[in-house]
Amino acid sequence: MGLSQLSSSFFFGASTPNFKRFKHIGLIKTSSKSDLITDSAAGATAFSAGIKTYNRAIGIDMDTLAVKLIPEVIDSNISSGVISTSSITHATPASFYAHVKTRKLEEDIATFLPKSPIDFFAGGGKKFFFKRKDNANLSKDFQNANFVIDTISLKKPSVSEFNLSSKFGFLLADNAMPKASEGRGDFLPSATQIGLDYLSQNKRGFFLMVEGSQIDWGGHSNDSDYIVQEVLDFDMAIGKALDFAEKDGNTLVVVTADHETGGYTLASNDGDYNKIKGSFSTSGHSATLIPVLSYGPGSEDFIGFYENNDIFHKIMKVTNWASSL
Repeated sequence: MGLSQLSSSFFFGASTPNFKRFKHIGLIKTSSKSDLITDSAAGATAFSAGIKTYNRAIGIDMDTLAVKLIPEVIDSNISSGVISTSSITHATPASFYAHVKTRKLEEDIATFLPKSPIDFFAGGGKKFFFKRKDNANLSKDFQNANFVIDTISLKKPSVSEFNLSSKFGFLLADNAMPKASEGRGDFLPSATQIGLDYLSQNKRGFFLMVEGSQIDWGGHSNDSDYIVQEVLDFDMAIGKALDFAEKDGNTLVVVTADHETGGYTLASNDGDYNKIKGSFSTSGHSATLIPVLSYGPGSEDFIGFYENNDIFHKIMKVTNWASSL
């Protein structure tokens, strides 16, 4: 999600986007340690661990050694969760709980989730846990980790069940969730709200990573309509986070992206300056700087130009979670 993807919500949405509610704005350079143009694995590991690493790396450094991720830094003191419209084993969510040499090893990535400090998750990816090529079934691993897993629907448990004595996971598609335009419904904003309701029960604090994963896929497909629908869906999830933060008064919200995809531009349609169409320069990623929007305590620290891995260190400073390192 680059600036043009974000901008699309101001032209194609039915209402004022939640993006407009942010007052503090910065820009990050996303290059990885191995490449000028990053992939999502290295880009997300920069956020989750505060280091630059090689493309395809999940939660490891250039020497393939595991690095401490935000949920591992805060561990049992602070609750943590990940939400994604991709499989939960995809590069970005995986970078917040797994340590593998390449993002392609999704079955290996899956084995990390039950053992990780993650308390709440929602997304796709059932087959990587329950229909594996090695015939292993991770149900027992989840059970041993005190997880309640729902593979049917995104349904908030009853008040009596929905407490921190159990962990909760929703795996609602074999691989990725459907496109927003193909029946995903309100999964992302609803999962965000349920995650906030659950994790905020921990009065010591919480960390939640929410990814509008398929904005990227629209870029790879050079499909502007796909991008627009996914950005608007992500904007609704941002609205849930901002509503919570405004009411709570002590929550930091940071919105950014691993990288831009597609070299997406909002161009005039056949020279008509009153009509906009999306155009593309690549089916891959680009090196363009990425917006960082922040709201809440410490949000002013996210203004300016800086490297993507600085996001981790700024979060650590603002929350004082750095003392756990």
